[in-house]
Amino acid sequence: MIGWIEANAVRLESYLRTGGVVMIPLGIVCLLMWMLIVDRVFFFRRLLRKNMSSQTAWEHIRENRRPDPERYRGAIALLVVEFLRRRGDDHSLDGNILDETVQNINRHLVDYLAVIGVLAAIAPLLGLLGTVTGMMTTFDVLAVFGTGNAKAMANGISEALITTQTGLLIAIPGLYMKGFLDRRARNLQQHITAAGYHLRRHLRFGDR
Repeated sequence: MIGWIEANAVRLESYLRTGGVVMIPLGIVCLLMWMLIVDRVFFFRRLLRKNMSSQTAWEHIRENRRPDPERYRGAIALLVVEFLRRRGDDHSLDGNILDETVQNINRHLVDYLAVIGVLAAIAPLLGLLGTVTGMMTTFDVLAVFGTGNAKAMANGISEALITTQTGLLIAIPGLYMKGFLDRRARNLQQHITAAGYHLRRHLRFGDR
């Protein structure tokens, strides 16, 4: 097992070195993008588990009781916790506080998603930059040695192809995950908004 890891580490090092200096920003983009993706995946997963119904949410609000975190951790529970934290003694303002709470949570659901999309879009452009630098290296070799130095020409072509390949390998799954996370965010926003409407009706009619 250790030998397999060492062999693949050497192969990866050779791959990165062949790609040239553009592989450094590509690696940074890849690392940052996947850190944000993993953060959002676990965040959405937490909001989709141990959820409560809108009626249960109203019972907690009516009793001014925070949800038990061991039992309820989902998006509706988060709405209840944030509303109870914000509300004051003037119950006439509860409707406005609830609307603001729903908007704030829905806005935070899309945090970092635009950044993930930008990073996924940057990756193939950096790959294209590597293609340009690799071809420039190849043309420099041709200008100096003509076609007599096949190894140096191969290095420039390898740099061009590897950076293009790496940019696409980063961008394709990144764009897929961006779409997946967008769908998750919209789904959660719909649930939170629907729960907000339900609670707003109870608050409006003074069902306490």
